[in-house]
Amino acid sequence: MKLEPIHPKRHITPSAILLLVCTALAAVSSAHALPAEQAGTEEFGMTPRQLVQAIEKVEAAIEKCMRVQGFQYIAADYDTARKGMTSDKQLPGVSEAEFIEKYGSGVSTLYTGLAPQLVDGYSPGRVGLGERNVQIFKGLGAADQVSYNRALLGANTDATFAVTLERENFSRTGGCTRKAVEQVFTPKQMASTYYNPKDALVNKDPRIKAVLRKYAIEMRKAGFDYSHPDDVAPDIHKRLNALTQERTIPVSKMSPDQLKALRELQDFERRVTKKNFELREKLWDPVEAQIEREMFARSVTK
Repeated sequence: MKLEPIHPKRHITPSAILLLVCTALAAVSSAHALPAEQAGTEEFGMTPRQLVQAIEKVEAAIEKCMRVQGFQYIAADYDTARKGMTSDKQLPGVSEAEFIEKYGSGVSTLYTGLAPQLVDGYSPGRVGLGERNVQIFKGLGAADQVSYNRALLGANTDATFAVTLERENFSRTGGCTRKAVEQVFTPKQMASTYYNPKDALVNKDPRIKAVLRKYAIEMRKAGFDYSHPDDVAPDIHKRLNALTQERTIPVSKMSPDQLKALRELQDFERRVTKKNFELREKLWDPVEAQIEREMFARSVTK
């Protein structure tokens, strides 16, 4: 944008100066804006600001809904929800590689069958709910705890807002959590088939298609039938849900056959997650990073 030169004797009011500055800033911002399909690098293709706003709106809606149901729930702030999202495959003092070696994806290997508020160890669901809500839950009687989580989460108590937001999959949400996300996210985003638009663009690149061919070959050599790194974790979740009747059977109440099946699934999870992690680092991540740099570089120079 070219600004007209200011004549040294011309009187410029403060409001006029402010207008000139704002116009210039707007022009700069517009020149560097990303196309809509590439603007968001956060979950569901959102920008960081949109993510903050979405979390605040959903949490406020959950609080209101729970109040109508006769329960106290304190809307979690952005930082709390974000901690729940980023605690996936994370433990204090343990690197991601170490976590995967010991726990795989942390799905079946750390399954307890307990409500997330009652899990003392690894629990992204508990973290995302926030300590105040955990204490509210713990202060209830056993029967009221069941009713509370039915109102908050529906049938699937593992499907908390922060966890499902991180996974970009709201299909298992229920109760007030489901009602809240439906108010903020689009029907397309709510669908179980949803795919992040940025990821979809990356997957269309010929280089990624070549990587996926190599990935599938290497996974088959290791004894696994997967064609995309993103398919592994959902499949483990699906297997665990089938084994535990949608996670309604606590480990403490499993039969010997169920415990054996769980141990077999845990062993499978460790092996497949480790191989998936190795191939992601070796094949996928470098190419994906290069494609994303090019995508955003092109966007800025348009």
